[in-house]
Amino acid sequence: MFEGFAKVWTPVTLAARLRRGQLLPFELAGTKIVLFRDPDGSPRGLVDQCPHRGVALSLGKIAADGCIECPFHGWRFDGTGKTCAVPWNPDAKLEKLGAQPVPVLERAGLIWVYTDLGTTAPHEPEISDLLLREGTRVTTVEIDWKTHWTRAMENMLDWPHLPFVHAKTIGRGMLAGPKARMDVHWEATPWGARSSITIDDKPQEGSLDFRWPNMMNLFIPIPENKLVLMSVCVPINASTTRMLLVNYRRFMTSPLLDVFFDRMNRRIATEDQAIVESSKPPEIPLAREEQSVRTDALTLAFRKRYYNELRGSSVQTPARKDVLAVIQPSAAQ
Repeated sequence: MFEGFAKVWTPVTLAARLRRGQLLPFELAGTKIVLFRDPDGSPRGLVDQCPHRGVALSLGKIAADGCIECPFHGWRFDGTGKTCAVPWNPDAKLEKLGAQPVPVLERAGLIWVYTDLGTTAPHEPEISDLLLREGTRVTTVEIDWKTHWTRAMENMLDWPHLPFVHAKTIGRGMLAGPKARMDVHWEATPWGARSSITIDDKPQEGSLDFRWPNMMNLFIPIPENKLVLMSVCVPINASTTRMLLVNYRRFMTSPLLDVFFDRMNRRIATEDQAIVESSKPPEIPLAREEQSVRTDALTLAFRKRYYNELRGSSVQTPARKDVLAVIQPSAAQ
């Protein structure tokens, strides 16, 4: 489970899209989960597989007691995976049955999932204070790219491509003359890295934070950091990445203006999409397998950490030793 992306936090969708009384199926790093809200509104997540006969819980419904009801035999599970009922079996030992929960939180207007089993994670996600301020309007755009999430993440950390890919948007006015020099500055932090650039020794406005493992916050040079663009490269599977583009703004906060900001986010992401999707191989290789230069310092730092900490990681499904036998050996012969 969660192959190549185990035991890390990631946002997966806008919190407003997880509505009470509804099930939201999601594939994350090749593992299917289902999200829903408890009766008190808290977000919950289960592996999208009934432990009885393996069917998708997301095809079921939310029962009157707030539990998720399997569509096949009506087994019900709460947000912790505990079995609430097994129809036709009043003598069933409910404490020995159960679905597999995953840790879920709601923070900064987003739903976050920790890629492991259980109801709690060893730590909370690292979130910039600028995203937690009151009076902030939060909107998102979601676009699926046909590439591995690591290629998408390196693109989000790559300064030198701006004047070439985004000449009509965020790279406008950035001239890449034959003798111009860009220096990429970055500082490692407990949560990732902070980065900015200079061109011909002149500091450029704007900066970005890399939030391990798959998030980038771009700080737009507006006074008081009133506009932050978050890009999250959510791995759906080995060949698909969901680009979750989040707009945090503390000016022009009318919902009527959401479409303007979302359209701009979509336009910028679309400029990148075809180029990133053409990268071969889809997953970033070892640094020695591609040619790199000085301005690749930040992306190479990400690549090194990915290979050291995350690539090849996974979560093993625990074996249930307490499952009751329903067919005796003599009956099976």
